[in-house]
Amino acid sequence: MKLHGTMKINASGHLEIGGCDTTELAERFETPLYVLDEAHFRQNCRNYYRAFTEKHDGIVIYAGKTLLTLAVCHMVAQEGLGLDVVSGGELHTARKACFPMEKVYFHGNNKSAKELQMALDYKVGRFMVDNQYELKLLGRLARESGVTADIILRLTPGVEAHTHEYIKTGQVDSKFGIVIENGQALETVQLALSTEGVRLRGFHCHIGSQIFELESYSHAADVMMRFAAAVHRETGWAPDELNLGGGLGIYYAHGDEPQPVEHYADTAIQAVRSIAAQYGLPAPRLMVEPGRSISGPAGSTLYTVGAVKDIPGIRKYVAVDGGMGDNPRPAMYQSRYEALLANRASEEPQETVSIAGRCCESGDMLIWDIKLPSPQPGDILAVSATGAYNYSMSMNYNRLPRPAMVLVKEGHADIIVARETYDDLLRNDQVPARLQEKQKVVKLAR
Repeated sequence: MKLHGTMKINASGHLEIGGCDTTELAERFETPLYVLDEAHFRQNCRNYYRAFTEKHDGIVIYAGKTLLTLAVCHMVAQEGLGLDVVSGGELHTARKACFPMEKVYFHGNNKSAKELQMALDYKVGRFMVDNQYELKLLGRLARESGVTADIILRLTPGVEAHTHEYIKTGQVDSKFGIVIENGQALETVQLALSTEGVRLRGFHCHIGSQIFELESYSHAADVMMRFAAAVHRETGWAPDELNLGGGLGIYYAHGDEPQPVEHYADTAIQAVRSIAAQYGLPAPRLMVEPGRSISGPAGSTLYTVGAVKDIPGIRKYVAVDGGMGDNPRPAMYQSRYEALLANRASEEPQETVSIAGRCCESGDMLIWDIKLPSPQPGDILAVSATGAYNYSMSMNYNRLPRPAMVLVKEGHADIIVARETYDDLLRNDQVPARLQEKQKVVKLAR
C-alpha cells in the first residue's frame, strides 16, 4: 500500500497515522473505523488555495458531498475555502457549523422550494441553477422574499471525460445542466437576464470525477469561453465568474497517476485567459470545486479480520467486519483500493487474497486479489484513500450501524462522528397501535 500524508510504519511494525498507532485506535474506538488525517486534509486545502487563490485570484470551493461533518466544515472554513452543498441537509450542516454563508454555493439538479427558501433565508453566496424550472421557481421565491439571488447557470459542455460511466457528467446526455449545443443554454441565459429576483453572475460546468487528463479541463474551458463569447455577441452580457467544477483524480491503486494541483490551476487559467483575449472579453474569475482530491487521500478505514475461507486452487476469501455498508464504491463503481495489515505493516506479502465484506450480498467485495502477509482472524486491515464518498455514501443495509470517525493529529485522536448504536437504527421506527393490539391478542390466544 502506498503511504499517504502522515502515514508511516513505526518501531513496532504498526501503521501510524497522525502520530497515532492504528492498532491502538482500533482497540480504543473499535472497528470498522474511519480515520481522518487532519494535517493531510488541511495540506490538500492549502495546495488548492495557493495554486488558485494566491497565484491566480481564483476561488476554491470544497465539494461537501465527498465528506461533510461539522468538524470538516470548521477545517474548510479555517483554510479559507468556500463550500459546495447539494441539499438542505448539507446546508443545515454548514449553518450549524457557523460556516460563512456568503461562501456557500448551492448545487443540485432538483432543489425543492423548501430548500431554495432555506438558502435564501440563510443568504447563501450563489445558487448554481441547473434548469429553467429552478430558475423560474427561484426567481419567484426571491421576489416574494424581497431579495435578489446571485446565480450561476450550470451548463453541459458536451465534454466526455475518460472516467467511469456513472461519474461522467459533462456529456450532452446527462441529468445535470443545460445543454449548450442545442440552443437551450442560450435560451436560458436570456431567460435569466430577464427574470426579476435573480442576478446572473456566470457559468458552471462539471465534466466528471477521477480525471487524470488535464486536457479535459482545457477543452471544457475552451467550450465554455466560446459560449460566453457567443452570449456576449447576442446579448451584450458577459460572465464575470466561470466555475469549472472539480473531478481531479487521486491515487487509489497502482496505475493511478494524479496530476499536481499547480498544473491543474495553470492549465485551466491559461485556457480561460487565452480564449477570453481571443474574443475580446474580460477574463472571468475562475472557480473550482475540489472534493475527492482534498478528502480522499486524507481518509483511511480500519477493519478487523474475521473468517478466512480458503477454496484450494480457486481463491482465499478474507472477511472483515465492514464492507459495502461503510464503502459502497467497489460495488457501485468497481472502485479499486490498496490495503495492508496495520498490525503487521512491516511484514512482506506472502499470498494473494480477496477482501470480503460482511453484508449478505455476493457483490460485497472490498478488494479483489491483493497480496498480504497471510491474514489471520484478529488482524487489523487498513484500507487507504477512503476519505471521499465512503462515509457520505454509507448505509444501514442488514441493519449494520455506521462506523465512528476519528480525526488524528500529532498523536491525538478525537471522535468527530460517533459510532451508531443498535438503538440509533430503531430511532425512527414506529409501530402503529393496531399492530401492538393484535400482538396482545395473539399472546392471549396462546
